[in-house]
Order: sequence, then structure tokens, then C-alpha cells
Amino acid sequence: MRNSLVAFCALIAAALLPLPAAAQAPLTLDEVLQSSRRHVPQILEAVAKVRQAQGKALSAEGAFDTIVKGEAETRLSGYYDGSYAAGTITRPIENWGGSLYGGYRVSRGDFPIYEDDRFTNQLGEIKVGALLSLLRDRAIDDRRAGRLLARTDVDIAETERLLTAIAVQRRAIGAYNQWVVAGLRLSVYRDLLNLARQRQTGFERQVELGARPSIILTENEQNILRRETLVARAEQELATAANALSLFLRDARGAPMQPDPARLPNSLVAIPRPIGDPRAMLAARPDLAQIDLRLDQAATRLDLDRNALRPRLDLKLEASQDIGPIGLGGRSRVGTETKVGLSFSLPLQRRVAKGRIDATSAEIDALRRRRQQTEESIVNALDALAIDVQATERLRTLVEAEQDRAAKMAQAERRRFTMGASDFFLVNVREEAAADASVRQLDAAYRQIVARAELAAAAVDLKALGLE
Repeated sequence: MRNSLVAFCALIAAALLPLPAAAQAPLTLDEVLQSSRRHVPQILEAVAKVRQAQGKALSAEGAFDTIVKGEAETRLSGYYDGSYAAGTITRPIENWGGSLYGGYRVSRGDFPIYEDDRFTNQLGEIKVGALLSLLRDRAIDDRRAGRLLARTDVDIAETERLLTAIAVQRRAIGAYNQWVVAGLRLSVYRDLLNLARQRQTGFERQVELGARPSIILTENEQNILRRETLVARAEQELATAANALSLFLRDARGAPMQPDPARLPNSLVAIPRPIGDPRAMLAARPDLAQIDLRLDQAATRLDLDRNALRPRLDLKLEASQDIGPIGLGGRSRVGTETKVGLSFSLPLQRRVAKGRIDATSAEIDALRRRRQQTEESIVNALDALAIDVQATERLRTLVEAEQDRAAKMAQAERRRFTMGASDFFLVNVREEAAADASVRQLDAAYRQIVARAELAAAAVDLKALGLE
């Protein structure tokens, strides 16, 4: 019974212990990309700027808010005893650059002659009207232009966010694969070191038996030290790569997290090559879209500047009706009163508007030149990246073939050395050549991944970048 209880407690304790490092799942590229997408401060800053632009756009909509206004006045002393209350509601309209309004007012008592307009019938007066722009501000005005510009600012902030996210994810892919390459390179050098250490054990036994001279131990110790140096340097490179990766791999709070070496995968993660002609993705480029949006903004400002050149001709329509029994103001308030009015103004020189038109026209021309230059640079970069991807693929194929031959040669040379048909120097040369070929194969694979990641970023392949 006691033994059963001890065994049961041991099982519970084992269950509560953390899993050993070897049992941890390998760190995947998708895990890194999703972590950087959610937590890297650069992306979060760009997202905050989008929210800021959205707030400003909402504020610009306030130019079309309905306005309610009320006022009341009563005399506490004096010859006249008139009291007055009024309320109006004004609703800006988008077309014709004007507004609609309506109101109600009511008065009691007597008013002096200079306040005759305050008299109403006993149940008050209802009034409705409209203000319309016939020339200036008819097609566009400050309110509509401000709203258009603010909405476009939101789109510009979105393109900036996408540009930032693409750049961050591209660097995250490079940092992750650099860490994986560093881990695989360390494995190659550790295997090379283990071969020398195992051989040292065999040499010690052979020297004891008198089959080999003792100097071979010193020579192999030299090889061990050289290979230990390679391992130490590879460990340093792995630590450096892990530190760089921590900027993209973050915990739930967003703090940088050093990747556990136990989570190193056994191979590199290939980036798929973009399907189709990358030039066809020019329309999706956020930097080109950003220039187009700024051109739209400049065109809106140009329309507003040209609007300022026009004379102002405003139309006012108004109708009012007093209701109820006749008040102290007399019969003059009886019936429906309608009004039509026009107002006209024209700046004679209009130099402000002309200067703005010249400046905005020049800005549009500069933006068009910038777009042309940007598009040509993008096409040139895409062609260069396509060449780079093709070259790295060919280089990787050649290095893989070389590594395969070098590994076979090293294995064959070890077999010949065991049979006494080869010498110690040649075995070391073959082994180190195989290790060097393996390292160059890793480097070639890494360059291919980086080239494909650059091409994916240039072609706005959001799926490959973990942004879809």
C-alpha cells in the first residue's frame, strides 16, 4: 500500500514538472510572423496613426452637424414688460454649399418700437428657410473639401501602415531564417568536433598498443581545438541571431522574447515564389497608391482654389407664419410671409486664390514626376529581384550537389582510413571540406529565402508575409 502511494505521488510530481526542452515544438516562421504582426511597436504605431486619421475624419464630418440654438429674454423692470423666447435648428446641406433652417419664436407683453420685430401672435411664429450658393461654393466649399481631405488622410495612413508592416515582416523572415541557419551551422560544426573527439579516443587506444606514434594525439588535439573554435564562434552567432529575432518574437505583453535553442527546427523554411509576373502587382503597391492619394488631395485643393476665383452669389428663401390670435403687435403678423433675397460679392484682385492655384498646380506636377520615378524604380527593382531569385536558386542547386559529393568523399575517406589505405591529414581535409560545403549550402539556402522574401515584399505578396 505504501509503495503504491509513493508511486502515485511520483506520477503527480512528474505531471507538474515542465516539459523538457527537447519536447518543445519547433518554432515556426508563421508563429514569428504573427507575433511581429501583432506586437512590433512600428506596426502598432502605424495602426495608431490610422486611428488618429480616422478621428480627424470624424471631426471633419462635424462641419455638417445639425445645430440647435435657443434664446430667451424677459424684462424685470422698466416701462415695457415684453418677454421673448426663440429656438432654431440649422442643417448644413452638402449640395449648393448652403443650409436649411427652421425655427419657432413666441413673445408676451409689450416691446419698444425699435424691437418691433419681436412681436408675434399669441401662439408664436414658425419660420423655415434655405441658404444656397449659386456660384462660389456651389460645387465645393471648405466643408466638403475638408471632409474629402480627411477621408483621404485615412487611406494614406492605411497605405503607410501596410508599408510599415511589409518592411517589418520582411525583416522578420530574414531574422528567423538567420537564427535557423545559425543553429544548423552550429550542428555542422558540433558533428565535425564529435568526429575528432571520437577519433581521439581510438588514437589513445592505438598509441597504448603501440600501433601509432604518440605525435598523432597532438595532431588530433590541434584539430579538436580548431573545431572547438568553430563551435564557439557558431554559438556566438546563434546567440546574436536569437537576440535579433527577439525584436520580432514577443510574448503576450509585447515584450521581446529570446527564442529557446531547443526550439530550433531541423531545416529552413522556404518562401514560395510569387505566382505570375510581379509587375502585374504594381496596382497593389502601397507606395504608388499613396502618391495617387496625395494627387487626389492636391486635385481637391486645386478645385477649392479655383472656387475662390468665382464671385459669390447667394440665394436666400424664407417663409414664416404666425399662428393663434393676434398679439400686441397688431394685424401686420397675420398671413404667410415669404422672402427671396440675393447677395453678391467679388474680390477685384483675387491674388490669394491665383497664388494658391499656381502653387497647387506645381505640386500636382511634382507628384506626377515622383510617381513616374517611383514606378520606374519599382519595375527596375522587381527585375533585379527576379534575377537575384533565379541566380540564388541556381547557386543553391550547385552547392547542394557539391555538398552531396563532399559528404560522399568524406565518408569514403574515413572508410579507407579505417582500413589503413588513407592518412590522417587527408581524412581531416575531406571532413572539413564536407563541413564547409554544408555551411555554404546553408548560406545559399538563406540567400535564396531572403531574395524570395524581398521579391514577395516588392510584389505585395501578403500571404507570404503573414499579412493576409
